[in-house]
Amino acid sequence: MTVNDTVKRDALSPADKRRFLEFVRTDPHFSRYYEGIYILFHTGMRISEFCGLTIEDLDMDKGTILISKQLQRVGTRVYIEDQAKTKCGTRIIPMEPMVKEAFRTILDRRITPAVEPEVDGVRGFLCLDKDGHPMLALHWEHYFQHTREKFNKIYRDPMPYVSPHVCRHTYCTEKAKAGMNPVHLAYLMGHSPEDIRVTMGTYTHIHYEDAAEELRRLGNQRSCRNGRRSSGISMSPTALRMM
Repeated sequence: MTVNDTVKRDALSPADKRRFLEFVRTDPHFSRYYEGIYILFHTGMRISEFCGLTIEDLDMDKGTILISKQLQRVGTRVYIEDQAKTKCGTRIIPMEPMVKEAFRTILDRRITPAVEPEVDGVRGFLCLDKDGHPMLALHWEHYFQHTREKFNKIYRDPMPYVSPHVCRHTYCTEKAKAGMNPVHLAYLMGHSPEDIRVTMGTYTHIHYEDAAEELRRLGNQRSCRNGRRSSGISMSPTALRMM
């Protein structure tokens, strides 16, 4: 299953993201997928990259993830895509503390099969299904779909569409709103510097309210600086840059 990254999808709001994760975490059935879903929301990985992760790709001492391949399925054929979608697709990304804990939980729960499944010479896949086969994108698409369906049967305020790719959009949008350098964000997303327009266009969902809030923030900063000048307080260029 190959996900079309060029199709525009909405990111979840912070409130919906919290509601969804909390529901997964506490649900008797779907809680088994909580760590994987949490990682997808907090790394921006493509689902095929997550499925392609092996134990050796995780450096728990350094807290890093090597993303160098994708596990794909087309029809009945399952294969490894060594070439990343862009020349910057192969990358090492840092684990945030809670992401590291989620990976540690997955490693602790992983049952070593009698024979490790192998795809195109790759073994040691991080996530295996109940039959001991590597989990595929379609597995996770179904987990998200069924979780959302159960959520919406219980609560009046429905959960918007959510999928592994929505997790990727949500991650990118959150980092962009937080002011992350676009070049650094493109790297984390596996895009080349030339494709920053893809990162900021297709993957971020910034609306009027976000732009208005940013203008208010900049206006408040300008007012503070003008106030200091009028009060006779002089500031060094270095101090002004730090504001």
